[in-house]
Amino acid sequence: MAKLWRFVAHDADRIARMQRELNVSPVVAQLLLGRGISDTTLARDFLDCRLSSLRDAESVSGVAEASERIADALRAGRKIVIYGDYDVDGMASTALLQRCLAKLGGNVSHYIPSRLDEGYGLNRAAIEKLARDGAELIVTVDCGIASVDEVAAAREAGVEIIISDHHQPGETLPAADVLVHPALPGRESPFAGLCGAGVAFKLAWGVCKAMAGSDRVGQPMQQFLLDATALVALATIADVVPLLDENRVLVRHGLARMIDPPFVGLKHLMRVAGADKKRQLDTDDVGFALAPRLNAAGRLGQARLGVELLTTDSDSRARELADYIDQLNESRQSLERSIYRLAQRQITEEFDVDADPALVVAGHGWHAGVIGIVAGRLADRYHRPTVVIALDQAGVKPGVGSVRGIPGIDVHAALVDSADHLLTWGGHRAAAGCRIDADQVDAFRISFCEHVASQCQDELPPAEIRIDAESPLGTMTMATLQQIDQLAPFGQGNRRPIVCASGVTIGEPKRIGSGGRHLSLEVVQDGVRMRAVSFGNGDWVDELAENRQPLDIAFEPIVNEFGGRRRVELRLADWRISQQAVAQ
Repeated sequence: MAKLWRFVAHDADRIARMQRELNVSPVVAQLLLGRGISDTTLARDFLDCRLSSLRDAESVSGVAEASERIADALRAGRKIVIYGDYDVDGMASTALLQRCLAKLGGNVSHYIPSRLDEGYGLNRAAIEKLARDGAELIVTVDCGIASVDEVAAAREAGVEIIISDHHQPGETLPAADVLVHPALPGRESPFAGLCGAGVAFKLAWGVCKAMAGSDRVGQPMQQFLLDATALVALATIADVVPLLDENRVLVRHGLARMIDPPFVGLKHLMRVAGADKKRQLDTDDVGFALAPRLNAAGRLGQARLGVELLTTDSDSRARELADYIDQLNESRQSLERSIYRLAQRQITEEFDVDADPALVVAGHGWHAGVIGIVAGRLADRYHRPTVVIALDQAGVKPGVGSVRGIPGIDVHAALVDSADHLLTWGGHRAAAGCRIDADQVDAFRISFCEHVASQCQDELPPAEIRIDAESPLGTMTMATLQQIDQLAPFGQGNRRPIVCASGVTIGEPKRIGSGGRHLSLEVVQDGVRMRAVSFGNGDWVDELAENRQPLDIAFEPIVNEFGGRRRVELRLADWRISQQAVAQ
């Protein structure tokens, strides 16, 4: 679907002033202003990104009380269980807090629910079993804020329970002993955008202070907290929370820690992902190489192996686990490609994409662990909120649905409005999940589409691409990239700058990667030749191959580090027939 190109307006006088006051290049000044950062003090803080700018642990609501309770349990030798989640954020959160409490001498273990059998969050059967097995304190990470009944079950079983989470709370909060959350109504933290591992980091920091009896943490635990930023960076990038404020600080310093991995599991995860020889890591290395491998374990029902990888101190065990998780990722990719093709065929044969405000596809036997990825790809391709439902092959269990949205549409609200057709649901405005009986799918599809249409008055917001600058290819040098990288780490809320080059010609486009999902081509402008790639857009090949006109291209300039050689490449975000040619 064609995107609307929006160019960021620039003010030459303001750029010159920012350049002079900060002593930065015009490129950096222009990009800072484009991000709405015009105050020089805030701009310096943004560029410096110092670890010392992190707020105290107690800035997150509940950390102070929870830390004291956990410290008491550690001193008493009580049995503590960390109850986590099966995605990267949940795995990293679990590993971080378990490592911390174990290092403090705690009797600590963890529990990770099966994505396929138990689903997200606390479940009563697991809570009751943990109680029977002697758990005296359960501390959740990255889950629990919506588990009202399950927390009540823990209290009934005589188990102390502390909830640490970052997800959106419901109207009723669980009656836990302590709630640790950065965004509880009326108790919002100065920065509410932490992921689960960010909250767990603050809690671990608080426990270290409580055990020390001082704001100053001893050197061993101080070193652990510094090392733990690597786990927070992994989770923050994978969970796609905004890379602003404390998140940006944690990610920048965590990525630096990962160059010499502080944990043996991270070392071997980087090895199988091909990131172990890089001189520096960026968010793409995590988002496209490390996180998908851990997520594959969770998606295929083996998240506990991911947690074991992040907690083991055995080099041989870490090597074995990383190799196996790498194989799981290959299986995940194969399943994803198969379901994507089937879903696409269903859309082509059964839907009017131009008229339908949302897409709801379902299939028997589709693997529930990968439907979220498929839903995201379809939502991006068709610019429609998309629900992909995996129906039970035997027709015994409920179907599992994964929902992905587009900017301007609240898919969680559409689920709530369609709740009469669902068994369970949850999530947030951009992504959600549900369970549904097979005989309700058609009625749910009608209801979901109606409620999406009501949000946008029957006209979906257009797909847009925000372009930071227009510049010839010849300016895309290593020196320019070094200037741009002063704004890193890039990600949600602080995206990598997008540049436009006009009137380029292209060489023969090619499909690359597993299943031909990706695109590679050469672009040429005024004698300058550069390689461009586009991930997930292999379908552009045929259209580009037939084109004979000059193009305008929108791209992210990146550094490709391969075989010890570094060079500038372009990550193609969009293209169109050149407006110069149209004007003529």
